[in-house]
Amino acid sequence: MPQKKTLVLGASANPSRYSYLAVQRLRNYGHPVVAIGGKAAVVSDVQVETGKKNFENIDTVTIYLNPHHQQEYYDYILSLHPKRIIFNPGAENDELADLAAANGIETKEACTLVMLSTYQY
Repeated sequence: MPQKKTLVLGASANPSRYSYLAVQRLRNYGHPVVAIGGKAAVVSDVQVETGKKNFENIDTVTIYLNPHHQQEYYDYILSLHPKRIIFNPGAENDELADLAAANGIETKEACTLVMLSTYQY
C-alpha cells in the first residue's frame, strides 16, 4: 500500500478521541503523519502542532473538527494542495467540500479508521 502523508486536523492527546486513534492507526499502517490540534502534545511519535505549519507533500487532510471550527482553516487547507480531504463523522462540511472541488481536491465523507481497517485508505 503506498504511503500517504496525512495531516490530522483536530488532533487530540486524549485516548478516547477518534483523532487520537487516527494518528496511532495511520502510524501503525506506516503513513507519515503530521497533526494540528488545540493543545501541543505528542501522540505515538507525532508532534501535535497548534499553529498552521507549512507542511509539504500532504496527500490527505483528515478532519476531526466541526464545520464551525473549520472555517479558519479553509485557506490553509487549500494552500497545502492535498489530493483529498476526508470529512470524518461530525465534520461534514458542504462549504469546504465545494471549495475543495473548485480547487481539484477530492473529498470523502468517511471514517479514516474504517477506511484503514478495510484497506480503502
